[in-house]
Amino acid sequence: MSKLQISVVVPLFNEEESLPELSAWIHKVMVANNFTYELLFIDDGSTDNSWNCIENLKKENPNIRGIRFLRNYGKSAGLNTGFAASKGEVVITMDADLQDSPDEIPGLYKMITEEGFDLVSGWKQKRYDSVLTKNLPSKFFNFVTRKLSGISLNDFNCGLKAYKSQVVHTIEVYGEMHRYIPVIAKWTGFQKIGEKVVEHRARKYGETKFGLERFVNGFLDLLSITFYSRFRKRPMHFFGALGTVSFLLGFLFSGYIIAEKIYISNFLHQVMQRDVTGQPLFFLALTMLICGVQLFLAGFLAEMISRSSSGRNEYHVSEEI
Repeated sequence: MSKLQISVVVPLFNEEESLPELSAWIHKVMVANNFTYELLFIDDGSTDNSWNCIENLKKENPNIRGIRFLRNYGKSAGLNTGFAASKGEVVITMDADLQDSPDEIPGLYKMITEEGFDLVSGWKQKRYDSVLTKNLPSKFFNFVTRKLSGISLNDFNCGLKAYKSQVVHTIEVYGEMHRYIPVIAKWTGFQKIGEKVVEHRARKYGETKFGLERFVNGFLDLLSITFYSRFRKRPMHFFGALGTVSFLLGFLFSGYIIAEKIYISNFLHQVMQRDVTGQPLFFLALTMLICGVQLFLAGFLAEMISRSSSGRNEYHVSEEI
């Protein structure tokens, strides 16, 4: 039996209207290009008839597989589960809302198999989303992500991506980290990351499942993954440097306060002497000393504990077909 060429992973939540059209479109592209494939629908706890639709589609097309969560866990959980279940040499992800075009699959596949990319991210140059709620915030966060990660991509959050199978079976996606999979891949060791201009289509059915809070969460996740990726193996380069600077400044301020007190008391004999504990510099020095010794150590321990927690991807599958 020849190895499966492509796994298409589609996380979804309440997309019953678009699933038949999407699956038929993907099948048409695969047949036209003689690809062997599997289509994995990851139902993220949908409350509509999405799962029933997947069951019916599987009866018509044996290439379709379905995984259903007990409740909604988010897109990262869906992708992580789809990655673990995928069997293809190339894994392609896309959204279920028909805004990503399956016609892009052959080009993405070629960039992975023939041009040697580890990961290829789609770039939706022309978008049909709201300018204020999506376009402008996306441009801002893409700019920040480029600067922090050093990866020259224009659209980190595009759902249409292609991966070597080794990539998806090596990385772990959790929280809201699906926005920063290229960053995770790079810091894991996959350096050849490319980009392909892809078609962006207007939403045909339903409405977007993401609100403005995703930008706040996304930015915090970016800081988290950037910090963890860079300093998890050498945390003292970060915590030690900041702690040392804080402690030394506190020590110098304390020395100045003590020297001032001794000088005034022993040499100037001024009648009006300042109380050491009555000046703001004393409290600043004390705070910096405490921060230098404890705050960054506590932050380091908390970060390491949270990142090594076995329960951060604790979600449960109720059915698989």
